[in-house]
Amino acid sequence: MNMLDIQGLSKTFLGKRRQRVEALKGLELSIAQGEIFGFLGPNGAGKSTTIKCLMGLIRPTSGKATVFGIESTIDPVAIHKRVGYIPGEFALYDRLTGKQTLEYFANLRGGVDPAYQNSLIERFELEAGKRFKDYSKGNKQKVGVIAALQHRPELLVLDEPTSGLDPLVQQTFFTTLKEAVADGATVFLSSHILSEVEKSCARVAIIREGRLAKVGTVESLRDLAHHRVELRFAGPVPSDTFVHLPGVSEVVAEDHVLRMRVAGPITPVVRAAAQYELLDFVSREPSLEETFLAQYGREAAGAGSDGR
Repeated sequence: MNMLDIQGLSKTFLGKRRQRVEALKGLELSIAQGEIFGFLGPNGAGKSTTIKCLMGLIRPTSGKATVFGIESTIDPVAIHKRVGYIPGEFALYDRLTGKQTLEYFANLRGGVDPAYQNSLIERFELEAGKRFKDYSKGNKQKVGVIAALQHRPELLVLDEPTSGLDPLVQQTFFTTLKEAVADGATVFLSSHILSEVEKSCARVAIIREGRLAKVGTVESLRDLAHHRVELRFAGPVPSDTFVHLPGVSEVVAEDHVLRMRVAGPITPVVRAAAQYELLDFVSREPSLEETFLAQYGREAAGAGSDGR
């Protein structure tokens, strides 16, 4: 059984000077019960618009989205009863404490086990007695996470859920997510961070400019994964030493610094750098935004070169 089906989903907004802006363009997607599905894309790609259509918060221009077999525009309330939702941006009642906020949502929804709610508060180390307006970004996000989880929903729809969470809390979040799936939940996880989707999801969809660029297993992301490497040496180093190494591209030399893109194992770069007096070595995983520019920017350039 599919928990979620998207068929020909399109959404057009009126922008400045009443120009039509196509946020979504004919999305087709299905998510099976019991899976953690990753929905990837750079900022502005259409992730949040898709989720708002799923939740019945906005109406699609054409096509439809069904959750639990219910069309989102027909009975969104029936969907909301069974969903735990974290929006990309949210604001809650400033004067309520974290605990009061969670109890407020629990009373609205009903069926929340106080013992389970308290266990989540303890697990995420939320300072529940503080007022919401006094929370840091990370603590506000914890309130949203607990509110989405506390009623043990059948489906979790999460829009950038780890935003503002420190690495240890992120680890707790993904552990809790896997436990929820083991208990029968399904997860639709929107993110722009490759690594967090890679370690938690079985399948992914990549959205770019309102269209699905790729749908498949998480293994299909391997060809997109790369690192940006910066090497700082005590003296000049010939860039040719690195240009022909496997997986290395976009080598740029500046004084005694070499910058490059490395796809796959970084070991050949380390061995080559060890032949010289190396002062500093910096390697970082790029944002998905940068990955898309590197991957799809070249495709766009290639398409433009023949006049299309």
